[in-house]
Amino acid sequence: MRSVVRRRRAVAAAGAVSAGLLVLSACDKPTPLSTITVGSSSVSSEATCGGEDGVLKQAELAKCLADKDIKSITVDPDETVRFGVDPDVADQRWTILMNGQPLTEDSSKTYRTIPGSVFFNAQYGAQGDSTLVTIKAGDGKKDSQAATGLWSFKLKKDD
Repeated sequence: MRSVVRRRRAVAAAGAVSAGLLVLSACDKPTPLSTITVGSSSVSSEATCGGEDGVLKQAELAKCLADKDIKSITVDPDETVRFGVDPDVADQRWTILMNGQPLTEDSSKTYRTIPGSVFFNAQYGAQGDSTLVTIKAGDGKKDSQAATGLWSFKLKKDD
């Protein structure tokens, strides 16, 4: 009797392990995350566009930058805005775009900071009380215009 119970348990355990491996093998690898932190608030997102290997075409870039379904965070202009990317993104070199225009030079670091006031200053191209900020991953070459992924966020001014 005991051997039958043991055999059933062994078969059930093997079935559970097999099912778990099957489920895991069906999952796609998630795209790397990018995070924006202001004070004690943070917002993270997978790539709005791309994020895997391969350079995005110009038409794809324009479509992604026009996407309205993006995460937002409130920014006090007196606070520092912190940008963080996965090491995979840093290896590709990345830059910060403000309303589609480069705000920073490309970097291979995983972390950057910018004063919050920049995002609401007309001198830097800001208009109104919200700004579209995009993290653009490159192709790994310094100063390259090629993009492999975009992560977009809306920064809303906190009065």
